[in-house]
Amino acid sequence: MEPIHVLLVEDSEGDILLTKEVFEDAKIVIKLDVVKDGKQAVDFLNKQGNYLNSEIPDLLLLDINLPKKNGIEVLKYIKGNGVFKHIPVIMLTTSSSEKDIFMSYQNYANCYITKPVDIDSFMDVITKIENFWISVVKLPTRKNYFK
Repeated sequence: MEPIHVLLVEDSEGDILLTKEVFEDAKIVIKLDVVKDGKQAVDFLNKQGNYLNSEIPDLLLLDINLPKKNGIEVLKYIKGNGVFKHIPVIMLTTSSSEKDIFMSYQNYANCYITKPVDIDSFMDVITKIENFWISVVKLPTRKNYFK
């Protein structure tokens, strides 16, 4: 079975390390790529700059509070682009702002999760994402992306 490819768009080193740790312990093979700002996320998807050999991810974990382009801008780009709009996008952020939640769903986020502040709860959330979005949900196969 081909690994599930996850793109994590996150600028917090601590959250990156914790997410990597949970995915390394996963029961399924997961390929995790990380970019640290919204511009890098768009470059990654478009295979530009340092990401010439990148692959379209199966799932995207997207923070809202990012440098260069915020998460809502990246979400709008993804969901407004015929090549990328099929990618499930999970907003994973510290923001519990009603405006951010509304704007995320208004722009077709697949779900919105507020990051817990303590480490154990954060790791539990990542495990639940892995259990549901990778183990339960059926994602499109890559061979069907460009038909």
